[in-house]
Order: sequence, then C-alpha cells, then structure tokens
Amino acid sequence: MHERPEQMYLAASMYYVQHETMESIARQLGVSRSTVSRLLSDARETGLVRISLSNPSGPKSSLATDLSRVFRVNTHIVPVREASAELHRLDRVARAAGLIISDAVSDGMTIGVAWGTTLSAVVKYLQPRDVSGTTVVQLNGGANKSTSGIPYVGSIISEVAEAFGSAVVHFPVPTFFDYAETRQAMWRERSVQSVLDVQAQLDLVVFGVGSLTGPVRSHVYSAGYLDAHDFEELRAERVVGDVCTVFLREDGSFADIALNARATGPTPAELQRVPRRFCVVAGMAKARPLLAALRAGVATDLIVDDATARAMLEMM
Repeated sequence: MHERPEQMYLAASMYYVQHETMESIARQLGVSRSTVSRLLSDARETGLVRISLSNPSGPKSSLATDLSRVFRVNTHIVPVREASAELHRLDRVARAAGLIISDAVSDGMTIGVAWGTTLSAVVKYLQPRDVSGTTVVQLNGGANKSTSGIPYVGSIISEVAEAFGSAVVHFPVPTFFDYAETRQAMWRERSVQSVLDVQAQLDLVVFGVGSLTGPVRSHVYSAGYLDAHDFEELRAERVVGDVCTVFLREDGSFADIALNARATGPTPAELQRVPRRFCVVAGMAKARPLLAALRAGVATDLIVDDATARAMLEMM
C-alpha cells in the first residue's frame, strides 16, 4: 500500500528513537500491534533500520577466544570504556544482549526467562520479531513475605512477550519456600506441574548471575527475599552468587547448599537440558559468581563486558 513506507518510517522512529511501546505506536498509527511488529520487521529487512554489532578487535577478541576454549561457550565480549559507571556498563551489555538474543528467537520456541536487575535492563532492548507460536515462561517464583512479585516479574515477562508476540506462562510460587517440605508438596500440585511441564520443553533460556555484593545490587539480595539468618547461612556455605535464585559456590557446586532445597528456580543440571542458554553479565562484582556459573555449566552463550571477563580470567 502507498503509505506503507511512511508507516514503516514512523513506526521505526517511534520504536527505536523515541522508545515507544508497540501498543502505543499501534494506537497512534491506527493499526494493530501485529501490524506494528511487521512494520518494524520490514524496516530492518529493507535496510530502513540498520542495527550492527561489531566484534572487538585486537586484545579484546582474545578474551572471547580464551573463554570459549576454557568453558566451551559462545562468547560475546562487549567493550565498555574502563572509567564507565556500573549502570552505564550494564546498559551497554544489555543493549548488545537484546540484539543477540532477539536474533536467536524463531517460530515455535518456548523461551524461559529469569528475573533480576540484569534481565530488567536486557528486555528493554529486545528487537521485535515477526515470529509465530512462541511461548515465554517464568523460570523462578517471584513472591516473598512482603510482595507478590507480580508487578516486577510481570513487567519483565511482558516485555519479552511483546517483542515476540508470545503466549505467557507465569510461575505463581514464592522465590523461596519457608520449608523444603512445602516445596516438595507444591511440586506435586497439578497447577505447578503444568508450569514445570512447559519448562521441561524449553528451547532457549535467558538469565543473569546474582552477586551478594557490588554497586548494582542483585534484586534477590536487595528486595527482601532473604533475611539476616539466610545471609549468615549463605556466608557459612561459601556461596558467591546465584543463577535463577539457585545458589552457587565458586567451584560451581550447589547440590548440598541447604537453601537450594527451598528455591524454585531450575538447577544448573536442569538448565543443561535446554539447547540454548544465554547468560548475561555486567560489572566486575559479578566476576566471581560468573566463574561459579560457568564452572556449573549453565551457559551455552555468554554476553559479558570486557572488564568483567578479564577479572574472571585473572581469578582463575
């Protein structure tokens, strides 16, 4: 139709430059959300929108080579100026991750998404894809004693669903049960089993690593999910961080950490069954938890800033 090139330009400008949502663009253009998704997809395919991601050259590229060789992961190093603030570092990594992950999504995929500070940043940069039959499923529970977790976790899941036109499967359980026995009982409930059955069919998962310390606090450690006794127990167990709220030691071990019996996220062993596993990490405070995660074998693909990658390799 005659106005389609103009609509493509308007839609692309509002989405990529003005950061409007697809729903907002649809209302302003008087079209459906699926039409906006097609306009954005066509804008990329015709070259109206050009998105490029260049591999770093020189010494930094050797970081990717070293990490790929040691841990057998596809490694994407994101160069960030050394003096950058941690929030800027996170934003740069999130931008790169949004592009890389979006390109990996295809028709019929079931996509598992964890929640956390890093994922909150990444989902804002996902690129809309005109794919069909996708499902996004929440990987770990989001509730604690003071919040349902629905607004925070739901916003992350919704961003993914919006980008790929996905059906949504929520996981309405606490992040950590008070008692391991309660978790065992809940895992037998049909409502929970139905979510676990979807998780068992995952094609792709996206997650970060949590760190107990650092200038940009991991959400699970800063938002009331753990009390003083829990932190004391984690220190006694020599825990350095978590993946999907399953705690890890630096050597990658996790099975005998008591708090994990109450956690609702997939274990590293369960994650290893998923064909594509994107781990996104930004900030040198996460170097040690990242080392633990890679030793646990959680990732097939790693997206990390250069300084954090170097710091982790130095720890080895």
